[in-house]
Order: sequence, then structure tokens, then C-alpha cells
Amino acid sequence: MKHYFSFVTFLFLMLSASAQIDNKNKSISIPAVESKKDSATSISITPSKPINSNTNNLALPRVSRNLELPKKEFSMFPKEEFGNPGELYADRIDKNLENLVIPPEEVERRNGSTTDQYFGDFRSNAEFVNVIYRDHGFTDGDVIQVRVNDDIIHARVYLTSGFKGFKLNLQKGFNKIDFLALNQGESGPNTAEFKVVDDQGMLVSHNQWNLATGVKATVIVVKE
Repeated sequence: MKHYFSFVTFLFLMLSASAQIDNKNKSISIPAVESKKDSATSISITPSKPINSNTNNLALPRVSRNLELPKKEFSMFPKEEFGNPGELYADRIDKNLENLVIPPEEVERRNGSTTDQYFGDFRSNAEFVNVIYRDHGFTDGDVIQVRVNDDIIHARVYLTSGFKGFKLNLQKGFNKIDFLALNQGESGPNTAEFKVVDDQGMLVSHNQWNLATGVKATVIVVKE
């Protein structure tokens, strides 16, 4: 028993010594060395005050915080107020239209007469007359129909720049000649010039027409 206790004591002492040796090897304390202060001198930099440029002791103008600016720009010259240009031109056009009056004759010349035209009645002792006609304007395809006393003499006559026509034997009394506009050509209206010449070469009637489609021009030769 004594030997056992001595062995345990010896073993405990050996473990303690080994632990101290390990602690000495593993944790070596190195004393901290106080570092020397930096030889450079640190200077505290603070914002400098603004340099007073008023070296001549001049009084600077003070700006009022409550300064009110003018609402309109000042000008020595009067400023004209302009309205809408479109309205200005529209008013001028309306006034021009009010003053513009197209005579009925001009309307008829442009669009053609919409009412039948009567060129009068003429007296003659001739046995016959020659009725001739042509397009007095631009040859644009005007077509007419010729009637005598309501009878169709020529159903469709294409008007050209040269005269064409027929011989009409006069009956005792009224000889009514109608020229009916069948169209207005390409440019309109139906335009023509006609002549009625007796058997002696004397001009009995001469006139022109500007007709809308379906309108007729009439001349009457009265044989005594």
C-alpha cells in the first residue's frame, strides 16, 4: 500500500512537471515596446476667415431679402399686344368675302345658264335660211340637239371650232329653232355661236350661248 501511494505521488509530480514545461514553451510573453512619438509636428488646419477685399473702406450695397421684382418687363417703347394671327386673317377674309359680289352674268358665264335663253324673233321674206353654229370657246366636246318647231332635225351635233349647219326652208309664219345643250363638255358650260343667214346672204340673227346641260336657246324666224 505504501509503495502504491508512493507511485501515485511520483506519477502526479511527473505530470505536473511536464505541464509546466509545455506552458513555458507555448506561451512566451513578449513585453510591449513603447513606440517613439512621431518626430513630425501635427498642425491643426482650420478654415481661414474670408479675406476682406474692402481695402478702401468702400460701403458695399446691401441686398434686401424682401426685394420685390417688377412683374412686367420695363420698356421705354410701348409693347403691342398681338392676338391670334389665324383669327386676324380669318376676319380679313370674311370682310373680303362680304364685299365680293359676283354679277349674275359672271356666274352664268362660269356655270352656264340654268334657264332657257330666248334670242328674239326676226322677220324675213326669204325662201330659206342657212343655220350654222360652232363652239366659240375651247373645243372640249360640247354636244347639242337641233329642233325646228319642236321636231328633231339633228339628234346629236358635236361642236367644233368650224361652222357647220343645215338649210331650212321657211314656212309661212313662225319657224322656231331650238338648240338644246346635251352636255357641258370637259370644262363647261356648253358654249356656242350661231348665225342665221338668208338666201341672199343677209345676216338675219347672230348670237352666242353659255348653257348648262338640259337648257336650250331659241331663235324664231317669221316668214311674211
